[in-house]
Amino acid sequence: MPSQSGAAAHGPIDLDHLREMTMSDSALEREVLRLFVEQTANTMRALASLPDNAAALAHTLKGSARAIGAFRVAEAAAALEAALHPQGGAREAFARLEAEVGAARQAAAMLLAQPKS
Repeated sequence: MPSQSGAAAHGPIDLDHLREMTMSDSALEREVLRLFVEQTANTMRALASLPDNAAALAHTLKGSARAIGAFRVAEAAAALEAALHPQGGAREAFARLEAEVGAARQAAAMLLAQPKS
């Protein structure tokens, strides 16, 4: 996984990582992005009320984000997961996660809108 500054340099989705994880298979890359967009929509709706299973949802989102190279989403999900412990800060962590997911979903949508290669 790239360093935090390396992740920031790649934007919301690290395309090199995504291509590596999909073995440069553009059809697989597009399918993985579609699944990520769908999963994040469902997960963010579920997380909005910070239900009892919010830490597990954040953990799952963290893994999905890392798999496609959405490292800022993964970091924000990890922060939410940590904030859900007794120390608090969950609302602020959710707001950060929501912003990062929005940026990653927008990047994925732009990639999906490009002609197939």
